[in-house]
Formats: sequence, structure tokens, C-alpha cells
Amino acid sequence: MMNIPKQTEYWVRNAEEDFEVGSNLIKAGKARHGLFFVHLAMEKMLKACVCKNQNKTPPKIHNLINLYRLTGLEANTERQDALGALNRFCIEGRYPEEWPVIPDKKESQRYLIMAEQLIEWLKKQL
Repeated sequence: MMNIPKQTEYWVRNAEEDFEVGSNLIKAGKARHGLFFVHLAMEKMLKACVCKNQNKTPPKIHNLINLYRLTGLEANTERQDALGALNRFCIEGRYPEEWPVIPDKKESQRYLIMAEQLIEWLKKQL
């Protein structure tokens, strides 16, 4: 039998670590790599919510919108729009040819703040 609190804590701890790495990479001028880690942090925090709210292991998917739907949390257009904006950094991090323009520092910072706000909101839902 799966230990839900332990599994949830695993996802939260890893999300926090990945967010810190992403933030540091963005500050160092490595936006593409940093935003990939920010996406990864967002993905893991959503998986923590899926784990806790659905009492099961989250699926091995990376789409933030699909993961959000699996959390059972109330749909919110603003949050879904933010997740959609952040969602692209999973693909671009793996396949950079799909992304012709790397966000500048200001835009990267905006995405970082967006993700941080979502992560903090998700933590409060746990």
C-alpha cells in the first residue's frame, strides 16, 4: 500500500528544489534551461496534489493542464492560462528547435513569478 503523505512530500520537496534550480539558471542568464526546470517544478507540485487528492500515484505525463485537471481542484481560467503559458517550456527544453526565440530576462522573470504564485497556491491546497 502506498504511503500517500510520504509520496506527497517527495513531490513537494522535489518541486521546491527544481524551482530553486530554475530560478538560479534564469538569474545566470540561462533562460531556456531555467524555464525547463520551472516547468518541472510546476509538474511535480501538480503531481503532489494529484497524489494527495486522488490517493494514488500520479501518471507519468508532463502536460500541466492535464495534470491540473487530475488534481480535482476547481478550474480557474487565469490559472489554466498560466499553466498553458508554462506548458510550452517542457517541449522547448527537450526540443529547442521548436522554440525559435528564447525569452529575454524580463519575460523569463515574469514566467518565474507566475510559476512561483501557482506553486504557492498549490501548496496551500495540500
